[in-house]
Amino acid sequence: MNVIDNIKNCFFNNKVLYTKHALTEMEIEEFGQIFDYEIEELFTNCEIIESYENDKPYPSYLISGFSNNNRPLHIVVAYNLNDDIIIIITAYQPDPKKWENYKIRR
Repeated sequence: MNVIDNIKNCFFNNKVLYTKHALTEMEIEEFGQIFDYEIEELFTNCEIIESYENDKPYPSYLISGFSNNNRPLHIVVAYNLNDDIIIIITAYQPDPKKWENYKIRR
């Protein structure tokens, strides 16, 4: 199983924690509030677009995907392999002025 599958499994098995920062960012997102159901929808079809393997205390990943209403979303997730749990560090809607196809930084 690869990292994205492990991360998805954690999410769908309710092995997920949200940081206070992530919850705040979801609430005050400049393009409109991000709802929990949109994060769940993102996990059904998403991909890792950047890896931060040297992050401490756990490696983290920038994940890109879309909600069911085609809203582009990014989340940064830390993955604790030992405890098999993910920590959502932040979530936001990528600014198209800063991202090409919502996957490549401009």
